[in-house]
Amino acid sequence: MNSIDFHTYELGDVKLLSGETLLSAKLAYKTYGSLNDNKTNVILLPTFYTGTHKRNEGFFGTHRAINPEKHFIISVNLFGNGFSSSPSNAEDNQKGSKFPTITLFDNIACQYKLLTEHLNINKIALVAGWSMAGCQSYQWAAQYPDMVEAILPFCSSAKTSEHNFVFLEGVKAALCADPTWNNGDYTSPPVRGLKAFGRVYAGWAFSQSFFRENAYKKLGFQNVEELLVDWENDHVNNWDANNLLTKLLTWQKADISLGERYNGNFIEALKNITAKTIIIPCSHDLYFPPKDNEFEARHIKNSELRTYNSIWGHCVANPGNDKDFEIALDQAVNDLLK
Repeated sequence: MNSIDFHTYELGDVKLLSGETLLSAKLAYKTYGSLNDNKTNVILLPTFYTGTHKRNEGFFGTHRAINPEKHFIISVNLFGNGFSSSPSNAEDNQKGSKFPTITLFDNIACQYKLLTEHLNINKIALVAGWSMAGCQSYQWAAQYPDMVEAILPFCSSAKTSEHNFVFLEGVKAALCADPTWNNGDYTSPPVRGLKAFGRVYAGWAFSQSFFRENAYKKLGFQNVEELLVDWENDHVNNWDANNLLTKLLTWQKADISLGERYNGNFIEALKNITAKTIIIPCSHDLYFPPKDNEFEARHIKNSELRTYNSIWGHCVANPGNDKDFEIALDQAVNDLLK
């Protein structure tokens, strides 16, 4: 990791929703473009599950709706992704398996401090994101409704469904079955577990039709095995096991109604979102299905559901996979920023 590539905001010790304390917490972030005089051009892009600020660069550009020549883009790394506070870089007595439980509530509370106390920003024109990043956009709009003017969650949800929870239990079990994992106290990476994690995950990231129609060939793979090996290698080469599991638990606990404000009343939390909202699910997403988003849209006052039809499933949103999805996404951004 090149330290020049991003900034680090030191938060000190942070009291978490669980009652635990994250010691010497830090948020890694990068900004693009310039803040205008009246501070009305702020776009926040949180990171997705296996995302980083670098991966977020695929969602904007000088010829895209989110444009660093027009907007001040803040890309914030999720706790647990190896850039912000994570099991791999924590204080010694919270390193690895000893890392505390982090919720999206905690992530957004710390992102709020970054924006308001460090960057002196009190209004966000748009919070947008794919998957777990989209979950954070809902969280922002419910947790700080007066600060967020618009949100654009795509292939995500405001609360992790039970089916989504079970999917995550499956990939977690595959990783933890490796004896090298040793309950998180490994001395060398649990390579077999990481490979199993990648193999299981690949079956959920795309749809049944994607495989039936051999669409993986559009990604340069000649057969399914080549795709699976690629997913194996990505997880072995790029991810620490405890970091993956920390973010996985954050994902499983995702629910915008957590905390004192709503006390678990999910519908009330949805109704308190005042941000202009466009939700884009994918018709074939296996763990963020449109049905969940239809329920959300019924309760978010100023919302619109735009289901995108594609056999690419959850990975339709991965930059470069589907040019037509990119066009639909940019149209939604433009509509929200009018």
